[in-house]
Amino acid sequence: MDTQMLIDEAVEALTSKIDDTAIIACSGGIDSTVAAVLANRAIGSMLHCVYVDTGFMRKNETEEVSKMLNEHGLNLKVVDASERFFKHLEGVIDPEEKRKVIGEQFIRVFEEEQVLIGAKYLVQGTIAPDWIESGGGSRDTIKSHHNVGGLPEDVDLIIVEPLREFYKDEVRAIARVLEIPSSERQPFPGPGLAVRVLGELTPERVETCREACHIVEEDLRAAAEEGKCDIPWQYFAALLPVRSVGVHGDVRVHGETIVVRAVHSLDGMSAHYAPIPHDVLAATSTRITNALKGSVNRVVYDITHKPPGTIEWE
Repeated sequence: MDTQMLIDEAVEALTSKIDDTAIIACSGGIDSTVAAVLANRAIGSMLHCVYVDTGFMRKNETEEVSKMLNEHGLNLKVVDASERFFKHLEGVIDPEEKRKVIGEQFIRVFEEEQVLIGAKYLVQGTIAPDWIESGGGSRDTIKSHHNVGGLPEDVDLIIVEPLREFYKDEVRAIARVLEIPSSERQPFPGPGLAVRVLGELTPERVETCREACHIVEEDLRAAAEEGKCDIPWQYFAALLPVRSVGVHGDVRVHGETIVVRAVHSLDGMSAHYAPIPHDVLAATSTRITNALKGSVNRVVYDITHKPPGTIEWE
């Protein structure tokens, strides 16, 4: 089946399923953006796109995503819910619990928007790896994706998932046909930096991870443009709750550890670590420790495939 036929069938299915106002959780990632464009074609003005700034977004993410979605002609509302998310995640360390709290708070935000606009449906950009890894039936739970295993049971919205049976490479193919500029945008987890900051989620630790992620993204894109390496499928930094002794100048520091992760993959179900040149990693390490002097004093590179690891650390 060709990609255009898949698009036509998805639009037709959305038209038949949705007969009233719908909200779509749109993060600006490839999955939710494709779902939003398809839903917009199907139901037009009945669709209300809601972008939730959880406080766990990448550097400049909210501004860039807002601009991109507006250019697609989507009816977009930005909700700053960062205080709410930090409050409910205070003291939460376990990654499964983090995902469940985040999933519930997303739904609560959408329920509040539902009251304002009288929505009946919630459209989500759920794809096959989300529900496969979230477990159920005979499947083991690898990690509860916030839009599947993280959903509360008392959801007062009818959930519609137009991409549920698709894998990431198929979604990218649809995005290219739809001429979505972000078709090659690297994946970013729904819970955002909350699952890249291992341990306690404080505004300070999240900001540390945000800056490190930004440096990794800039450096690897530049290295790829210079022909030093292929651009990885996904590349980022995570902050580990591991402290070690270091030195800046002549001063002892006791800082945390940043791990750089870069992988090549087709659909996210399996992945191989990307062999980034040592000179690129060395330069990135120096940038991170200089930018985050006092909070980070050690940078390591993750060379684990998936399996046995997952792409994200949590």
